Amino acid sequence: MTTKITMSLYRAHYQKTVAPSLMKHLGLKNILACPRVLKVSLNVGLGKVAKETAAFETAQNTIERITGQKPVITKARKAISNFKVRAGMPVGITVVLRGRKMEEFLWKLVHVTLPRVRDFHGLPIKSVDRAGNLAIGFKEHLVFPEIKSDEVERLHGLEVVISTNAKNHDQGLELLKLLGFPFQK
Repeated sequence: MTTKITMSLYRAHYQKTVAPSLMKHLGLKNILACPRVLKVSLNVGLGKVAKETAAFETAQNTIERITGQKPVITKARKAISNFKVRAGMPVGITVVLRGRKMEEFLWKLVHVTLPRVRDFHGLPIKSVDRAGNLAIGFKEHLVFPEIKSDEVERLHGLEVVISTNAKNHDQGLELLKLLGFPFQK
């Protein structure tokens, strides 16, 4: 029940406060011209651990618990002998969130996960690229509330990419600030 409430609150927050502020700040006349978040991608590169099936399965389970969606296994496109990687070998896991699950994940990321990061002083402004997309890297997956520290056998990092339809860096940064992402000053 709480996820439906947070979803509607998040969408209502965008429609009532974020979009009008963006229209005023960017000088837009139509609310549909405002930038918005299109999708959220979570990626885990397993590297050396990819050969161990137990570690690979635990990484899959943690990503599935974090997102509520089954991850897709990414495989190597070509062989690299220096890294002992063969073509078709699993090297990572990825999940793409859209719609309701994306909104729930973004709310949880801003209000629960980022405050749990140790020594967190805000996201660097440089993490927003020229197209207005935000990339956040986590060294440990323990900061997510679905993961209990006593159940963890092996730590792994993950990357979260928030894709927007902003036209440039400034529009994307303004959108993300209004959505509640804490940036460094």
